[in-house]
Amino acid sequence: MRTLLAVLFAAPMLGGCVSAVKTVVTAPVKAVGKVADWTTTSQDESDRNRGRAMREREERLGKLSRQRDKAAERCRSGNEDQCERAEVLDHEIEAVMAQPI
Repeated sequence: MRTLLAVLFAAPMLGGCVSAVKTVVTAPVKAVGKVADWTTTSQDESDRNRGRAMREREERLGKLSRQRDKAAERCRSGNEDQCERAEVLDHEIEAVMAQPI
């Protein structure tokens, strides 16, 4: 009987211990979850990064096209160096287009 009373009186005091044990036991699981979140890329992040890469590629292609058009115009005006530059820019545009996004 005394043992039963001792257990009943000790139960409220053990509540804090159970909470502490629960915190200690679940901490590694929570830490692993945080690390997994930090190291993996979500689909939303992946889509955002792909969109950014596509915009950067389009900007690069636009800049190269404008440079090529100016060089081609100067080539038609008789500037031989600009003819070569237009050809080089054509190859550079093809190389950018061939790169995967």
